[in-house]
Amino acid sequence: MDAAAHHPALLTLPSGHELPALGLGTWRMGESRARHAAELAALRLALDMGWRAFDTAEMYGEGGAESLLGQALAPALRGKLSREQLFVVSKVYPHNASARGVLAACERSLRRLQLEHIDLYLLHWRGNVPLHETVAGFEQLQQRGLIRHWGVSNFDREHLLDLVDVPGGAACSANQVWYSLSRRGVEFDLLPWQRSRQMPLMAYSPIDQGALLAAAPLRELARQRGVSPAQVALAWLLHQPGVMVLPKSAHAQHLQQNWDAAQLKLDAGELAWLDQAFPPPRAKQPLDVG
Repeated sequence: MDAAAHHPALLTLPSGHELPALGLGTWRMGESRARHAAELAALRLALDMGWRAFDTAEMYGEGGAESLLGQALAPALRGKLSREQLFVVSKVYPHNASARGVLAACERSLRRLQLEHIDLYLLHWRGNVPLHETVAGFEQLQQRGLIRHWGVSNFDREHLLDLVDVPGGAACSANQVWYSLSRRGVEFDLLPWQRSRQMPLMAYSPIDQGALLAAAPLRELARQRGVSPAQVALAWLLHQPGVMVLPKSAHAQHLQQNWDAAQLKLDAGELAWLDQAFPPPRAKQPLDVG
């Protein structure tokens, strides 16, 4: 399998492990039998284009997205693609995140993904299980070789401060949150804090699940550059240091456009235009969750 000639930039986890700054999300995939064939074809096409990082969760389609991704990855891995070329992210439900529960949940995810290990395993959001129990479970998974790294999702700075206070909590590798041109609240305190610890921020819903694409300033800049509004929005996020961007699409043209966004460089004037149209936060804001 020949990857595309260009690749996204790489980010570095606190461990020193590198991962692509652009990954493919799978939210809302694996939910419908009627869409199964088209979604599977889209994932296989993504692999052919060169996508190598994939984000999923046990919550997505109640395992359906993981199963779908596994069906796409298995034949590729039997071909020319090596496991080391892939970076697979999944997430555990908070109610499954006890020391014992996280082991069972991870084993179920691995069976669906048809993989021997998950590269980055996240707590999907903070629940009622004490953080020290979840961290102990993650450490056990690492010791067994079932996961390489662990992290969290939908954690604000205060949650991360709580996390690093528990035994082993400082080993958190990443935090996945909603971050887009119109949802910039994380820039006030969360993103700077994560950068100070070399902890990538993984941006989900980078085009606000499509809503951002109607914004007139974005459309105007896209028109001037001869690209799509989505490409401008993704290029802006990819310009932010320490940020991994996770667009989701099962449409061939959008997959290619999103992939090509990694090559789109915005100049200082264009970045200033976007800052004026979508101002950065001047005060702390509640974390966007969706």
